[in-house]
Amino acid sequence: MGSVPAWARAYVAGVALLALACLAPLPHLDVPWEIVALLALLYAGCERLTLRLRPHGTGAPGDTAHGTGTFLPVLLAGAFLLPPPAVALVALPGALLAPVEQRPRGPRRVWRAAQLAVAVWAASRVFGVLGGRDALDTPDFPYALVPAGAAVLTFCAALTVLDGGILALAERAPVRGAWHGLFARSLAPVAVHGLAGLMMAVLWRSPYGPVSALLVLLPMYVSCWVFAQYHRERAAHQATIRALVQAVDIKDGYTRGHSERVGRASVMIARELGMHDERVEVLRFAGILHDVGKLGVPTRLLRKDGPLTPEERRVIELHPEYGHEMVRGIGFLGEARSAILHHHERLDGSGYPYGLAGPQIPEFARVVAVADAFDAMTSTRSYRRARPVRAALDELGRCAGTQFDPRMVAALVRALDRHGWHPAVTADTAPAGVTGMPPAHPSDTVGRGAP
Repeated sequence: MGSVPAWARAYVAGVALLALACLAPLPHLDVPWEIVALLALLYAGCERLTLRLRPHGTGAPGDTAHGTGTFLPVLLAGAFLLPPPAVALVALPGALLAPVEQRPRGPRRVWRAAQLAVAVWAASRVFGVLGGRDALDTPDFPYALVPAGAAVLTFCAALTVLDGGILALAERAPVRGAWHGLFARSLAPVAVHGLAGLMMAVLWRSPYGPVSALLVLLPMYVSCWVFAQYHRERAAHQATIRALVQAVDIKDGYTRGHSERVGRASVMIARELGMHDERVEVLRFAGILHDVGKLGVPTRLLRKDGPLTPEERRVIELHPEYGHEMVRGIGFLGEARSAILHHHERLDGSGYPYGLAGPQIPEFARVVAVADAFDAMTSTRSYRRARPVRAALDELGRCAGTQFDPRMVAALVRALDRHGWHPAVTADTAPAGVTGMPPAHPSDTVGRGAP
């Protein structure tokens, strides 16, 4: 929402009006104002603590839906204790007064407050309709889990619908994909917060009163702290990788953007192979950093347009070993280090740096080799035009079994059939009048084992 489009402003205004409509019945209700005030104050305080824990710069329009941008147990406890209009009011002070890092701050605050008010209103409404409040006060408390679960699902669904709209209008996400995955990513964290909120509500109604309910917040706050530490560590990892990739892109301008695309293609292959998410993430790092060793290669060789001499080729073929030395001490890369070292090995044993063959080549290296070659062929460079995707896949198929692992090639073909591929131009300029395929450049890899 850096510069908010007119349609997005209208959407935010519409959701804000909807939130006001949720609050409209308040004057006509018998509301326990002392509970409303206490929960609102508690939620505002928890919000400030949570935002302080969150790593700088991680806020995004969909953070609330993902369960990482706000502290929900207090809000959901209010949904279980209060009438819908009252709990919608509880959400407003914390959301409106919380600091906002990104501009424009005003629309972001209004949006955050309005979406939370609407979502928690809907959750409270469903909880009440299903008899949840009566269940809290009876010996049949376990039955309160059913309306509480329905309320959590409603809360997630409302946030998903609203967040998808703002992503489509303010962030210009594709309409068909704006809502994709939002509900699934939000459900688990919101369900945990909902369970804590239900515990708060039960204790609140118990003879021990609100003080006992506050004890639930301590373990939740500790979990938020642990979660924040994890994200800080992850942000540091991302910053390390980003700095290395930027250094390679500056040094080798011909392949700018190549590293990120190899990472993306590697992830596509990994998902087709059914790898676990943790390995997929490490493989993405491997794809992004596979050429980091080029920082140790003279720039004149990387940018040479003509054929390489045998001596120059031997110098460039050292870049996997340079890269491995550079990242050897970065513990979180794990298996990615072996991919950086061996992504130019060939199945027939004629690759480099060690001439490994067949299953001797690490799995990650075999994945990155296919992703690297595919992007090299389908990217437009200053010295030649890109090949069509189908032609590149045909070439990979021709080299499968000798240079590439046929299993990895087949996985890439399936992934592209399902998701497609949209390569970007990687050179600053493309010379006019280029037709056909000019002579091979040292950065092209297919069929030659070249760097």
